[in-house]
Amino acid sequence: MRCAILVAGMPGSGKSLFTEAARGLGIPVISMGDIVRLEATKRGLRTDAETMSYLARKLREEKGPSAVAELVLEHAPQAPVIAVEGVRSRDEVAFFKKSFEKVIVVAIHSSPRTRFARLTSRRREDDPKTWEEFVKRDERELSMGLGEVIALADYMIVNEEECREAFLRSCKVQLAKMLEDIRRLNG
Repeated sequence: MRCAILVAGMPGSGKSLFTEAARGLGIPVISMGDIVRLEATKRGLRTDAETMSYLARKLREEKGPSAVAELVLEHAPQAPVIAVEGVRSRDEVAFFKKSFEKVIVVAIHSSPRTRFARLTSRRREDDPKTWEEFVKRDERELSMGLGEVIALADYMIVNEEECREAFLRSCKVQLAKMLEDIRRLNG
């Protein structure tokens, strides 16, 4: 049985730390954002947050609401369990549920204040520089349906006051529980 662990969360919530923990447990990870960046490069586009959001929407307009998920599946490793970082809509979740025997949706949550501090301190080119840019980015993410995915997740992991190492440990504990559930299902 193939299983996909879908990871959702607002920018700066800690999705990449969760997938780092997954890699540490031997789970292959594929990032939806990386797939959109790859497509942007193919099309000769920039890879800033606004252009990436535009391209993700354009792909969905051209090929349907699960277009990015379909591209992810084309690049996904063949493994019994994979993690997919950056799921943003119920249509994408539904697509993965048709493509895998078992799907687990994990939401990573952090407050806007905490996420803004993280995003401004990591200094990535596509991160917001002001609160207004941050709010605008959140609105773009939520307009894709991300809030619904978070609200309907199977697991919710809060990443608020913990240090990086403590959050990674927490993620590994949750992942171990998920893997045990998957093993039980496999008999």
